[in-house]
Amino acid sequence: MSFVRFTRVGFIVVCCSLATEAFARIAPTSDPNSSSTIVVIDAGHGGHDLGGIPGQLVAEKTMTLDVAKRLQAALNANGYRTIMTRESDVFVPLATRVAMANAYRNAIFVCIHFNSARRSGASGIETYFYSSRSLALASAIHYCLSHASPSSNRGVRRRGYYVLRRTTVPAVLVECGFLTNPTEAQYAQSGKYRQMLAEQIARGVRSRSLVTGGTGSTVASADAIPLQPYIDQRHERDPDISGHRHRKRKISKSKKTAAVHRKKQVTRAED
Repeated sequence: MSFVRFTRVGFIVVCCSLATEAFARIAPTSDPNSSSTIVVIDAGHGGHDLGGIPGQLVAEKTMTLDVAKRLQAALNANGYRTIMTRESDVFVPLATRVAMANAYRNAIFVCIHFNSARRSGASGIETYFYSSRSLALASAIHYCLSHASPSSNRGVRRRGYYVLRRTTVPAVLVECGFLTNPTEAQYAQSGKYRQMLAEQIARGVRSRSLVTGGTGSTVASADAIPLQPYIDQRHERDPDISGHRHRKRKISKSKKTAAVHRKKQVTRAED
């Protein structure tokens, strides 16, 4: 067990049971990015934080950890150094996950999640980023994943999730389908499908330098991946650091004023 103290932000990051091999294992590869890049893999939720919504039949925390472990194996096989924010069913605060990513200047951060909704018909794959330098990575991963999955393509989205806006390295959050959708939940429970998800995310990591059309472009070839268009949801920030994702709606000033006016009218009527 190793302890790293961050006095300025006022918390202690505890990294438990991180095997030495997970930091230093490098296999022969032809990928020029692999030997110099550390991939911090974040399996969403864990421990008391099941993920998803109340009553959800398939626990998100179980699915994310399985895909994360498969992703680690796929990247290690291609010579990448990988670090897992969690390797078992434990709860890791979001601030700790971010600190682990920020501890390495040459890292990229890949956060694995599955989606949920109260409407069972909601479906599809989507990929989130926040910093503009993360767009090439998000484009590559989403391009590979959405083309291989039978689920619908919900696109790339820019949003201020805590783990995306607080990281100082390229960071993405991948939503691998809706566990509240009967069809996608069935997909997710298949080991073969989860292996496909991991392999396509790994392929996206390896292909991020092939993205063309933006500031992240470094290579143009027959295998080039177009920079993906995205939906900007930056105003829907997620300030919570407990491990849950709260979606806040932005209330316009005019609506606030109208609500105050109605409250005053009710008060006068009661008087």
